[in-house]
Amino acid sequence: MSEEIKTNAAPAAAPAAAARPERPARPFAKKRFESRRKVCKVCAEKIENVDYKNFQFVKSFTMESGKILSRRITGTCAKHQRQITKAIKRDRNLAILPYSLPKK
Repeated sequence: MSEEIKTNAAPAAAPAAAARPERPARPFAKKRFESRRKVCKVCAEKIENVDYKNFQFVKSFTMESGKILSRRITGTCAKHQRQITKAIKRDRNLAILPYSLPKK
């Protein structure tokens, strides 16, 4: 009797396994986006004070339209963001940088 139960139990499990084969781990699973901490560009280059005369450096903190980029986007620290803002405003006043680009 016990042999019959074993033989009957084995075929019942086999069709269930055949109907649903084991799947391997998902090779194309989406990875979570981990943002890298932004480093202050001014601190990294060890610049103590942002100078308005270095307009190429100051210009890198503005958009093409002339707007000042925020700390969130550039990754600068609060101290240097204030210095950059002051330098950009000074450059605009002295006509080194444009307030905005002309519309085409």
